Amino acid sequence: MSINNSKTEVKRLFIGAGCNRIVNNVSWGASDLVSFGAQNAVVIFCPKSAQILTTLPGHKAVVNCTHWLPSNKFAFKAKQLERHYLLSGDADGVIILWELSLADNKWRPALQLPKSHKKGVTCITGFMVSQTDAIFATSSSDGTVCVWDVVFPTSFGCECKLSCLETLVVGSRPMVTLSLAQLPGNTGLIALAMGGLDNKIYLYCAERTGKFVRACELKGHTDWIRSLDFSLPIFSGEADSVLLVSSSQDKGIRIWKLTLRGSPANTEGTYKRGEIGLASYIEGPVFVAGSFSYQISLESLLIGHEDWVYSVQWQPPSLAAEEEIGFYQPQSILSASMDKTMMIWQPERKTGIWMNVVTVGELSHCALGFYGGHWSPDARSILAHGYGGSFHMWKNIGVSSDNWQPQKVPSGHFAAVTDIAWARCGEYLLSVSHDQTTRIFAPWHNRDPQSDGDSWNEIARPQVHGHDINCAAIIQGKGNHRFVSGAEEKVARVFEAPLSFLKTLHYATSEQSSFPEDVQADVQVLGANMSALGLSQKPIYVNATHEIQENLGNDGLDTLESVPDAVPVALTEPPIEDQLAWHTLWPESHKLYGHGNELFSLCCDHEGKLVASSCKAQSATVAEIWLWQVGSWKAVGRLQSHSLTVTQMEFSHDDNLLLAVSRDRQFSIFKINRAGNDEIDYKLVARQEAHKRIIWACSWNPFGHEFATGSRDKTVKIWGVEKTSSVKPLLTLPQFDSSVTALSWVGLDRQRNDGLLAVGMESGLLQIWSLHVERSDDSIPTPGVATAQIIRLDPFMCHVSAVNRLVWKNPENNENSTDLQLASCGADHCVRLYEVIVH
Repeated sequence: MSINNSKTEVKRLFIGAGCNRIVNNVSWGASDLVSFGAQNAVVIFCPKSAQILTTLPGHKAVVNCTHWLPSNKFAFKAKQLERHYLLSGDADGVIILWELSLADNKWRPALQLPKSHKKGVTCITGFMVSQTDAIFATSSSDGTVCVWDVVFPTSFGCECKLSCLETLVVGSRPMVTLSLAQLPGNTGLIALAMGGLDNKIYLYCAERTGKFVRACELKGHTDWIRSLDFSLPIFSGEADSVLLVSSSQDKGIRIWKLTLRGSPANTEGTYKRGEIGLASYIEGPVFVAGSFSYQISLESLLIGHEDWVYSVQWQPPSLAAEEEIGFYQPQSILSASMDKTMMIWQPERKTGIWMNVVTVGELSHCALGFYGGHWSPDARSILAHGYGGSFHMWKNIGVSSDNWQPQKVPSGHFAAVTDIAWARCGEYLLSVSHDQTTRIFAPWHNRDPQSDGDSWNEIARPQVHGHDINCAAIIQGKGNHRFVSGAEEKVARVFEAPLSFLKTLHYATSEQSSFPEDVQADVQVLGANMSALGLSQKPIYVNATHEIQENLGNDGLDTLESVPDAVPVALTEPPIEDQLAWHTLWPESHKLYGHGNELFSLCCDHEGKLVASSCKAQSATVAEIWLWQVGSWKAVGRLQSHSLTVTQMEFSHDDNLLLAVSRDRQFSIFKINRAGNDEIDYKLVARQEAHKRIIWACSWNPFGHEFATGSRDKTVKIWGVEKTSSVKPLLTLPQFDSSVTALSWVGLDRQRNDGLLAVGMESGLLQIWSLHVERSDDSIPTPGVATAQIIRLDPFMCHVSAVNRLVWKNPENNENSTDLQLASCGADHCVRLYEVIVH
C-alpha cells in the first residue's frame, strides 16, 4: 500500500506485531489469510510470506476475537468468491464487519453492528448459507448470545443488510464458546451449541429464520467449557449425522454424535455398530427440532493433554476431494492446550478408537502454553498462538508419512512499544516494550534469485527482562554494537552484541559469505544466559568448556527452579519463536546506578561519547538529567532544570547542545563542552515555557540549530537557537486533531536547509511536513520564514493508538537524500516501517 503526494510518496515496508493473549483471538479464513487482534487493531497476515499485510483501524478497545466468513472449514465453497468478510469484536462489545475485495486486496469497514452487548465479546462463530448470505452468533461476558443474519451485496462497496434473529439471555454465568451448524438430513434446521462457566454444553435449535429453542444440555465436563466445534455432515452414503467436539479446563476432549432418528443411522454410523468395540455408544438425550428428532451420544473421550485445552477444531475437507463424492468431514481433530502442545487426533482404522497421532509444541522453558490452534484451509499447516503473544506454525512436508516442521511466522511485541532506535549504520531497528522484551528487526537478504527481495524479520531478542522497558538508546560511534535500556527500575543497563549475533547480522544483511576474522578475534562473548529471576543476563564465552551438571532428581526436565542453558548459534535463516526467546540474548556489561525513580528517557550523542538519561520525577532534584561517559560508564554530569519528568532528550547533530522537554511544559537547552582528559563541562543556556500542556516530543534539524517541540496541546512549534544562545520561535504549525506524541526531523538538502518533519499523534495518525528554514547571511535563523506542506498518511497505514516514537533512518548520503525510511512504534503493539520517496 502506498500514498502519493505531488512531491512525496509513502510506502509501507514492514509491520511487526504480537497477538493479544486472548482465546478466540485468531481466525484462519478460506482466503488463506490469518486475522488476529493486536491491542485495538485487527491485523491481517499472510502465512505463505510470513508477513503482516495490513492493520484495520476502527475499534476503540482491545480486540477480543475475530472470525472469517467463510472460515477455513468452508474453503471448498469459497473458490468462486470475489469478496471475503471478517468479523471482529472488542472489549467494549462493539462488533465490526470488514469486507475484503480479493481482486485488488482492498479492505473497507462494511458495517458496525448495532451495539447489543454491554460488555466484551468473547466468541464469534458463523458460516455462509449461500454466496451472499451468512448466519453468525456472538457471545459476551454480559451473559447474552445474539444470532445474526447478514446478506452481502453483489458488488464491492455496496451496503450489507443485517438482521438480529435472536438474543438469548443465558444468565449470570456467561458463555465463552459457540458453534453453529446445519443439522443433518437436509432439514433446514440450525443448531447452536454454547458452553461456558457452568461446565455444561447447551444445544439450541431453530429453523432458518425462526426462534431458537433450547433443545438439551450435555453434561460430562467437570470444569469450564473452552471450545466447541461442529463437524460438517459425516459422509456415509447419506449425510445423516454430525459430530460436536468439546474441550474444557478439565484437560479432556469429548466427541458427541448427533444423529437423525428414523434413518438408517441408528444401525449404521461412521463405523458399523458391530465393529466399534471399545468406542461403543453411550446413549444420550433425544431432542426434537421442528418435525425431526435427533439422538445424541458420546462418541469418544480423548485424554492426553496435561493442562487446560483451550481449543479444538475439525480438519477442513480437502480441496482435492473429488467433486462426485462431495466434500466430507475428515475424521481428524486439532487441539491446543496450555501444556505447550498441539495434538492431532484420529480414529484408529481397525478399532475406531481415537488416538493422538501427531504432537507438536514448544516443549521449552520459555513458552507458557497455547491459547488456540487452527488448521490451514488445505489442512497441510497448523498454527497456534501462545501466551507470549507469539505464533507457532508447523507444515506437513512429508509425502508418504507425516513430517511436521516449524515454519517462519510474523512476530512482534504483545504490549505497548515504548521506544525504537536505528543501528548506527541503519542495518537493523531495535525496539523496547512493556512486554519486557527488547527486539531487533532487520531485512533478511534473500539469496534466492527468484524471490521477491529482502523481507524484514525479527532476528534477535537481546533482552528478556522482569520489568516493563520504557526507553533505549543505541551507542553511536565505532566499536561493537551496544545499547542502553531503561525499564521500570532505577538502573539503566548496558548490553553488548555477542559473536553469534554479529555472525547472524552479517549473514542476514551482507552479500559476502565470509565473516571478518578481526571481529571474531575481538569479540570473546558468544551469547548470553538468562538468570533464574530474569533480570541480569550472563555472558557465555567463546572458548568456555561447557560442563553439563548431572541433576538426577530432575530427569532433565525444565522446571521453574532450573533454567536451561542457551545455545547461541549463528543463524542462516530467520529464527522462529523458540530460538528468539532463548538463544539470541545479549550479555549485560554494565549497570548505571544513580536515578531515584524508574527510568523514562535515554539518548546518545552522535559521536558515541555520552549517554543522557532521565527518570520519572515530581521534584526538581529527582528530575535531573544524568550524563554518562561511554566506555568507563562513569556519571560525568547532573543537569538540573526541570521540576517534573523529562519526557525526551536529543543532542544536536554537532553534539554541542542537548535539548530536553518535560511534563512541566518547558524545554531546556544545555551547552556541552568537551574539555580534554575526558572532562565534560555543561551549562544551561535556555529554558522556556513553550506549550500550554505536557511536551511529549522534540527533534533537532540535522542541518542546524533549529528544533521542533510537540505537545498535548495539539500543537507543533519550530524554534531557532541564535548565536547568543537565546531561542526564538520561528513557526507554529496549524493545530492538529489530537495530542502530538512523537516528532522526528530529517534533512533533505543541506544547501537549501530543507527537511521533512514526521508528526505522530495520540490518535495513531501520522503526518509528514516538508520544512524549509531560511537563514540570513550571518547564519542566524530569521523568525517566521519556515514554510510547511502536508502529507497525511491513510489511517489504514497508521497506528490505531498513540504513536510513542518516530525515528528516521540516517540517510546514506548525508547532504541530500530522496529515498528515506521512517520507523514508528506505538501503544497498539506495532513496530512499523515506511519508505518515503521524495521526487
